[in-house]
Amino acid sequence: MSEDADTESDEGMTYAEAGVDIDASEAATAALVDAVADVGNTTDYAGLVPVGDQYLALATDGVGTKLLVAEAVGDYSTVGIDCIAMNVNDLVAAGVAPDAFVDYLAVDEPSEALTSQVGEGLAAGAEEAGMALVGGETAVMPEVVNGFDLAGTVAGLATEDDLFPGEAEAGDALVGFASTGIHSNGLTLARKAATDGDGEYGDDYPYEGYETVGEALLEPTRLYTYLLPHLRERDVHAAAHVTGGGWTNLSRMGEHEYDVTDPLPAQDVFAFVQERGSVSDEEMHRTFNMGTGFVVALPEAEAEKLVVETDGERIGTVREGDSVEVRGLSL
Repeated sequence: MSEDADTESDEGMTYAEAGVDIDASEAATAALVDAVADVGNTTDYAGLVPVGDQYLALATDGVGTKLLVAEAVGDYSTVGIDCIAMNVNDLVAAGVAPDAFVDYLAVDEPSEALTSQVGEGLAAGAEEAGMALVGGETAVMPEVVNGFDLAGTVAGLATEDDLFPGEAEAGDALVGFASTGIHSNGLTLARKAATDGDGEYGDDYPYEGYETVGEALLEPTRLYTYLLPHLRERDVHAAAHVTGGGWTNLSRMGEHEYDVTDPLPAQDVFAFVQERGSVSDEEMHRTFNMGTGFVVALPEAEAEKLVVETDGERIGTVREGDSVEVRGLSL
C-alpha cells in the first residue's frame, strides 16, 4: 500500500472513497445543465414552465443506494415515502406546492412483495404531501437493472407571488427544521460504515429508537410540505433542502457566509456512522444533513414569527462572505 493510501485510511472513511465523489458529481451535473441551458427555465430546485399566469414546476429524483439497505433487509415499505419526499421537498424549497406525482420502478424480475410495499409507501407519501399519485411505469429489465431502482417526478402549479426569490440577503436570519435522520442522501458512505468489518444491518442498534442498524438507516425522509402555508405568510427570501452535499447546500441560497451558530442536534444515527467509519467531522457535514433537513433565510422579524408558528428553530445568520460556518467547521 502506498504512503498516500495509508494517510487516507488514517483519516477515516470518505464519501469519495465509498464511491461518490461530490465534486465530480457536481461537475457532471453542471455540464448537463450547461448543455440544456437554452431549452427552459430552472431554479436550483425545480424547472419552471410558464402556463398562462402561472408556472408549471417540475422536479425529479430517486431514492439512491438506500434501496440496497431495503433490499438487504427485505423491507421496502418506506422507500416510496423517500421517493415522494426527495421530490416534493425540492418543490417546497422553490415555494411550490405539489399537485401530482408519477413514479418509475425498474426491476430485474417481477415481485409482488416488492411492488406492493413500494406502492404503499408511495401512497402514504402522496397523502401526507396532499397531492395526487397519478400512476407511473414499472419496467422489467434484467439486463439493465440488478435488483431494483425507484425514481419519480413531481409537478405543481404556482403563481409568480408563490415563488421564493431564491437569493438570501446579508442580515437574514436562518431558520432550520429538523430531519428524521439520514434521509435519502449519503447512504453509500453510511452503508459502508455500517457494514465495515463484521458489521451487518441486522446488528443491534446501539442507541434508543430502533432495534437494528438497518431499521435506523431506513427511517424515511421527512416531508416539509406542511411548512408552505407558513412560509408564504412570511417574507422568505430563499430556502434550502439539505440533501447531497450536506450543509454546503446552504450555498444554493446565494454566495454568502452562512453562520450557523445554533445548529439543531444531530440524531444518534450520525454518531453511529461517524464512529463505525471513523469519519471526520468535516466529511460528515459535507455528506449528511446532520439533523437539519430544511433551512429558510428571511428577515429577522419574520423569522421570529415563523419560529412561533412552526417547529422551526433560529439557527444562524446570513453574512457577507462565501462559506458555511457550522460546529467549528468552515465548509
